[in-house]
Amino acid sequence: MKIYPKTLMLLGSGELGKEVGIAAKRLGNTVIACDRYSNAPAMQIADISEVLEMTDPERLKAIIKKHQPDIVIPEIEALAVSTLQELEAEGIKIIPNARATAFTMNRDKIRDLASKELGLKTAKFSYASNTEELIEATESLGCPVVIKPIMSSSGKGQTLVRKKEDLISAWENAMEGARGTSKQVIVEEFLEFDLEITLLTIRQEDGSTLFCNPIGHEQSGGDYQCSWQPAKLSDHLLKEAQSMALTITENLGGVGLFGVEFFIRGEEVIFSELSPRPHDTGLVTIISQNLNEFELHLRAILGIPIPEIIGISASASRVILSTDDFDSPNYTGLEKALSEKNTRLLIFGKPNAKKGRRLGVALASDLTIEKALEKADKVASSIQILEAK
Repeated sequence: MKIYPKTLMLLGSGELGKEVGIAAKRLGNTVIACDRYSNAPAMQIADISEVLEMTDPERLKAIIKKHQPDIVIPEIEALAVSTLQELEAEGIKIIPNARATAFTMNRDKIRDLASKELGLKTAKFSYASNTEELIEATESLGCPVVIKPIMSSSGKGQTLVRKKEDLISAWENAMEGARGTSKQVIVEEFLEFDLEITLLTIRQEDGSTLFCNPIGHEQSGGDYQCSWQPAKLSDHLLKEAQSMALTITENLGGVGLFGVEFFIRGEEVIFSELSPRPHDTGLVTIISQNLNEFELHLRAILGIPIPEIIGISASASRVILSTDDFDSPNYTGLEKALSEKNTRLLIFGKPNAKKGRRLGVALASDLTIEKALEKADKVASSIQILEAK
């Protein structure tokens, strides 16, 4: 017999961590929210908060030892993974596990695992540690190419390069947007694809795996702009994506929800990336499913059954981006936005913002994906951001 509640520590307290924390609080758990800045979104609903640089191994170890959480839930990539591996060996439960966290925080490790060890189809790629290697890799792959830091998040540091003359500025952008200490980039062929999807994949305590309906999404600069569920996919392509997601998540092991991204090109399914945690494109599940991705993640972590995942209706999301730099953003237009039927609005509560930073998301459902997308766009455009007086 399992005993609840548990004490859960979030390593990363952005908008996705906040939703995990809300799901945890609804079941009476204690939430400790950690991030590198104060008043992060998840800290606003947590029982305890800690501000620290989580890439600092000794500081991270001290915080975890101080609170002795039952479960540690990494929510970002920039972590001292060696500390998590050490603490896991001492009996601290890491989600999904320390190995999976280590593999997925660096694009080279997860890409090498997928393509070289597991034989999954990926875009052609190479690595570069300086501008000379970058030029050489680009000449081998041929323009256009996509250049990404080995470790980053939300598309930071990513550049689509169509001309060799732009390689140096792409390198500088990658270094500026990178997290951690790595000075390496991945150089990837640019794929002309028909659809980009996220397949939310849930590994349960008993070893079984569940899938949500595929989520289609659009990106700009490597960061998602809108998503919709269900994405239209043939049975053949869906089964292929599920098989590939099962292969890589079984190798990584552990429990919890994984966001596995694929490109769909004709009759091909091509592995892109993987996050061992709820995915930003999966915010749409807050309105599209009976159990959203955060509730599914929590249930898998706590060993609580998931009887059935039900898609409620065609749904979509549209991000709300900061239009400028704000020390303390305020919002207008909520009344107009929420006058639409079957809509929801999430304002993340970020204490400040730079231009282009994601500050919220509009969610909508309707009879068709097209109508849901149109409605989500309308809700998002109703919100205006201004500086607090």
